[in-house]
Amino acid sequence: MGKLLVFGHQNPDTDAITSAISYAYLLNQLGEEAEAVALGEVSEETQFALDYFHKQAPRVIETAANETDRVALVDHNEAQQSVSDIQEVQVDYVVDHHRIANFQTANPLFYRAEPVGCTNTIIYKLFKEKHIAIPADIAGLMVSAIVSDTLLFKSPTCTQEDIEAATELAEIAGLDINTYGLEMLKAGTNLATKTEAELLNMDAKSFPMGGKTVRIAQVNTVDTADLLSRRGLLESVMETENQQEGYHVFVLVITNILTSESTVLVVGQDLELVAQAFESEYLDGLLVLPGVVSRKKQVVPPLTLAFDK
Repeated sequence: MGKLLVFGHQNPDTDAITSAISYAYLLNQLGEEAEAVALGEVSEETQFALDYFHKQAPRVIETAANETDRVALVDHNEAQQSVSDIQEVQVDYVVDHHRIANFQTANPLFYRAEPVGCTNTIIYKLFKEKHIAIPADIAGLMVSAIVSDTLLFKSPTCTQEDIEAATELAEIAGLDINTYGLEMLKAGTNLATKTEAELLNMDAKSFPMGGKTVRIAQVNTVDTADLLSRRGLLESVMETENQQEGYHVFVLVITNILTSESTVLVVGQDLELVAQAFESEYLDGLLVLPGVVSRKKQVVPPLTLAFDK
């Protein structure tokens, strides 16, 4: 068997990058020849974690079939979120914590999906099940992912398993979770140097809903008003991407990590349907959603129900 490429979704977040690193390490310990790669450049939050634990970012690939015929998917399973030539390679492994959609294989595979807050929580359990020791630097990256995906345990996606995994991993890494976690999250909110296009695509995913494509981007911040000062330019880029990529609607979720509240900017068609999905009304063209911080659990499901009716 040839080399196995391990990667997360496009526009990778901290979990996508670090779960590729941690799972590739585990697979190598189990006898696979595995390499962690990425489907995009790392964010500032992820770079903070990588720098802290003295790890290099995985190299970025655009296609996989030119290098291998075998891949492992982490932190995603949907084809439109994966490598562009996913249909040309064999998926041998999937470790994920999202919904399962637009996914099928011709051959049997290892598939592990659990409704927890972070992919690295599942990978931590796999390490324990296989009795493989976790190095301190890998443990630190895994903690970083759990902190990121659960917003330091404030997200409704967070489970007791996430908290327990993060606590044990932090002990291995020698971390104070709260101090480190807040520093890392704040590093990810440095948005001033990013263009509008970069902001909209640094953590964005496309979802098929009711026969249409809905683009959902999420940006974490500590100052919602500062980001909304660029609203006109953001709306212009969103409209352009709708036209160029065929998105039915572009939904930008601006999440304040200090107040656990999201402000939603919507460009495209069926704007009222989006408001109805959240049982909300537009105020100055924006939806303000207290307590909404999770795209996976609080944004995608109600939108899917609304568009599938």
